[in-house]
Amino acid sequence: MFGELRMSVVSARRWPQFLCVAGFAVASAGAALALTGSPALTRVTQKGRAFAPGAVSLQAGERIEIVNDDGELVHHAYLEHPDFGFDIGEQSPGSKSVVAFPKKGTFTVLCGIHPKMKLLVAVK
Repeated sequence: MFGELRMSVVSARRWPQFLCVAGFAVASAGAALALTGSPALTRVTQKGRAFAPGAVSLQAGERIEIVNDDGELVHHAYLEHPDFGFDIGEQSPGSKSVVAFPKKGTFTVLCGIHPKMKLLVAVK
């Protein structure tokens, strides 16, 4: 009986610590969910008059970050499609633009300055 009573007292003393640890675990899980709950971001670079990688696969709602990694070349990424389009304008070296792909489909992103540059985006 005294052993049970002693265990209850120890457990009662540790209860605030337990609540603190449990609260931290729940808060951490919530923060992780908030971070992973945002749409994925896939990096695509522009260098040497090419997109790299040249093709990406996304889920609807995910985003790409288009980065101009060319030292001196300006680029101009755009997409014209009946279901979805964008035009990020001229991108100076070192600049970045993020574009979300809200609809399923296969899209070709082009550079308005370098016509041979093509990025194939498959959205599932």
